[in-house]
Amino acid sequence: MSEATTDKKPVNAPNRQYTMERTRNIGIAAHIDAGKTTTTERILFYTGLIHKIGDVDDGNTVTDWMEQERERGITITSAAVTCFWTQKCAKAGEDAVYKAFNNLPNRINIIDTPGHVDFTAEVERSMRVLDGAVAVFCGVAGVQPQSETVWRQATKYKVPRIAFVNKMDRTGANFENALSDMRKKLNAYAYPILLPFGQGPTEAEGKAVEGGFEGVIDLINQKLIYWGPTEANEGLNYEIREIPEADKERANQGLEELIEAVSNKDDEIAELVIEGKPVSAPVLKAAIRRLTCKIELVPVLCGSAFKKKGVQTLLDAVIDYLPSPLDVPGAEGLEPGTENVVHVETDDNNKFCSLAFKLWTDPYAGKLVFFRVYSGQLKKGDTIYNPRTRKRERVSRLMIIQGSERKDVDHVYAGDIAALVGLRNITTGDTLCNEDYDVTLEPPSFPEPVISMAVEPKTKQDRDKMGEGLQRLAEEDPTFRCFTNEETSQLIIAGMGELHLEIIVDRLKREFKVDATTGAPQIAYRETITKEAEGEGKYIRQSGGRGQYGHACVKIYPNEKGKGIEIRNEIVGGAIPKEYIPPTINGIEEACKSGVYAGFQVIDMIVEITDGSFHEVDSNELAFKMAGIFALKDAFKTAGPILLEPLMKVEVTTPDEYQGDLLGDINRRRGTIIGIDAKGGQTILNAHVPLAEMFGYATAIRSLSKGRASYSMEPLTFEQVPNSVLSVILEAAGKKPAARS
Repeated sequence: MSEATTDKKPVNAPNRQYTMERTRNIGIAAHIDAGKTTTTERILFYTGLIHKIGDVDDGNTVTDWMEQERERGITITSAAVTCFWTQKCAKAGEDAVYKAFNNLPNRINIIDTPGHVDFTAEVERSMRVLDGAVAVFCGVAGVQPQSETVWRQATKYKVPRIAFVNKMDRTGANFENALSDMRKKLNAYAYPILLPFGQGPTEAEGKAVEGGFEGVIDLINQKLIYWGPTEANEGLNYEIREIPEADKERANQGLEELIEAVSNKDDEIAELVIEGKPVSAPVLKAAIRRLTCKIELVPVLCGSAFKKKGVQTLLDAVIDYLPSPLDVPGAEGLEPGTENVVHVETDDNNKFCSLAFKLWTDPYAGKLVFFRVYSGQLKKGDTIYNPRTRKRERVSRLMIIQGSERKDVDHVYAGDIAALVGLRNITTGDTLCNEDYDVTLEPPSFPEPVISMAVEPKTKQDRDKMGEGLQRLAEEDPTFRCFTNEETSQLIIAGMGELHLEIIVDRLKREFKVDATTGAPQIAYRETITKEAEGEGKYIRQSGGRGQYGHACVKIYPNEKGKGIEIRNEIVGGAIPKEYIPPTINGIEEACKSGVYAGFQVIDMIVEITDGSFHEVDSNELAFKMAGIFALKDAFKTAGPILLEPLMKVEVTTPDEYQGDLLGDINRRRGTIIGIDAKGGQTILNAHVPLAEMFGYATAIRSLSKGRASYSMEPLTFEQVPNSVLSVILEAAGKKPAARS
């Protein structure tokens, strides 16, 4: 109820159809197979964008449109769609402002994100531009590993969220367990606003009996929203009923707990409680909205998207509790080349400023640049400016995505998410703004690749097409890298996991008609040091005429974990002229990227340039760049170099009888068991396992459990490679183990 709760004045352009108060930018995020895409598909159906519901299993959903997504039944790329909703289930009291607000249509921009850890970058860039998120949880499994990851990403970008406990129709679904999981594992201040009505399927004679989950109890309005046990009329027909006597005590207790939870955080409700006054539904909703927008409360709903129950109440909650662009702080950026902070106010009348968060090549429209408008307006024919490239481009075409349609629009406003067509020289994270509004917004951050493989085109024609294909794919995906190994001259592609690289190679073949062979995946190890050391590098060449002379001395220290490489200039007295400091730094950076110990990237190290010398005639930039490389390599030898390997957080869910076999297999893979839990008749094994040992695990786990166990994994950290494995890695890299001292 934005008008009733926000203290900001409307700043809408008079000609915009949907005001900012009636705009929601939300993401659907969760662990793989929790039901995100199914939920999105039902939302598109109930908002009227599609007239036939697709299913993931049938491969005909709107947001999973790639061939690879439909074949595998998973989301690979985030999909942005725009839909419109007028509230239906939410009716409280006779409050005139409340009724007027809820009888008007709202515009909802939805981004359906992947749940597989290999495509976590899609979640990262989506969270950067969202105002709110719907976190979907499986009613049976509760909080799963990737649930924790997307929750952390939402917290990182300060995204308010509501929780939707899905699959309440499934055998073993337990709303209370899922709620408890959120509080324990996510540290969420989570309280239900809806309770499930009717139990999930029960076991009878060894078979699941369907049809228990029939509706939800609306705690705030103290009503039952009832769909019934069948799927008649595609879930469109529901009734608002009185709560049955048998459930009234549960409903009253739920409301009391909700009011108490809100009063602990909100002064207005606390005052009413202390004075013993009743808390009306509109007042309670307004307080829940305030706390949700401040990320101090997570309202929890429930339903079954597949059975078409609870989706309308979820849409109502998106409007009621998730923020509009006016309810969240405006964006912040920097003046290019300075540390001066620029506040970008959310206002249609301000100068135009937006962030490009996703690039995609559409087979019909061409290159699409998805962007979020933070201030001002943009219309067809305007010129936009990119502070990174310092170039201007004319906007020839604007569009929004509505279901399977690409709808051209003439105008977009503050708070909108839309797509530009035909722009060049754009990368993910670029700011697009007016030329006289020189600001660079903070781009989303992305994890480094952890796995690589060699790829070789089969013919010369394939080689030419491969270059173009890899360039296009690298533009679209910030976590995908391709480069040439200087020692072997092989073309290497790197990404976030086996599935990620498998999809890349598949897209090369299908979209770019490139036939290629691939080598075995390789681990992206890292190098670092364990102690302080000094090194000296000289580059002297004399071959008739003008020679080359560069001399640099460095001191290196271990840096804090995760801090990366820091290079400091400690030169005093002009031992190295200041014009030769940047090329010396470039040489050090180049040596860190190509690796010193075993040819892998160096991380977490401080480098100080301490001394050196130069020649009045022979010194030049190239000589000092080489001196920087030599100096770092010299210091690295005596700094206790070690090799680090990516460690994965692995969760295995298995029937009890296979627990022993799977535990033994994890131990053989150099894994460490962190915990063993029981949930819903299943055993859950939590372990930390080196990525190098996880190749082929999907096949192994199927074999050991007769196909009944499942697993998920995500990157955790980098840890030192044990000596028993080190020699094998160094031998493969063509290096000798460094002397330990």
